[in-house]
Amino acid sequence: MTDPAQGSSSPPPYRSNLSQKELDQIRSWHERAYNQARAEGITAQTFEYLGLSLVVPPEVMPIAGVAHVFGNAILAEVNPGDRVLDMGTGSGVNAILAAGRGACVVAVDINPHALNAARDNAGRNNVAELVEVRHSDVFSAVEEQFDLILFDPPYRWFAPRDLLEAAMTDEGYGAMTRFFREARRHLVPGGRMLISFGTSGDIDYLKRLMSKEGFEARVVASTELVREDHKVEYFAFLVR
Repeated sequence: MTDPAQGSSSPPPYRSNLSQKELDQIRSWHERAYNQARAEGITAQTFEYLGLSLVVPPEVMPIAGVAHVFGNAILAEVNPGDRVLDMGTGSGVNAILAAGRGACVVAVDINPHALNAARDNAGRNNVAELVEVRHSDVFSAVEEQFDLILFDPPYRWFAPRDLLEAAMTDEGYGAMTRFFREARRHLVPGGRMLISFGTSGDIDYLKRLMSKEGFEARVVASTELVREDHKVEYFAFLVR
């Protein structure tokens, strides 16, 4: 999770090109997901996921049902010895997957509950020596360059009402906008990024951000679901 309200400079305001019907549908999906997460997150939850055992405390984003799309893309992309940054690590799941492939990982988040969960889960899965957990608002505490950056940003742009919702939303896509504006300087020559996103957010805005900053993206994994007679697609993009 990241905090769009902080940082050295503010990104331009987010403007949606979605229709009112699309906006209403996404808001409805978000409210349902938020209420479900609040109900399930009263106590810590344990997930068995892609060979990992993860404990996710309240106020940290749980493992979503479509998370395997991004998780499998990580397992396919990470090379032993890669220097990896996991932006917005949450429970540490993606950092741990990368470390399990032999990468050295810096995992960052602004949520103190997430930082503790990521450290605990790295130890639980025997990769603590490969995962450095660091408090950072986007790149505020990151100076290094990396072979691979992982980013599974919140899909929604609404203002959060509490810490749990702040793991699910990025107000005005401020953090995501800053991420793409600053990411290039944190990649080694020839470095790449894996980005997760879906059509339950404003995916056209994501694509505009990547294009504006000179990145090229291709889909390396995807799946789709039907929600209330609407097809929703989820993607993992390899970005260079």
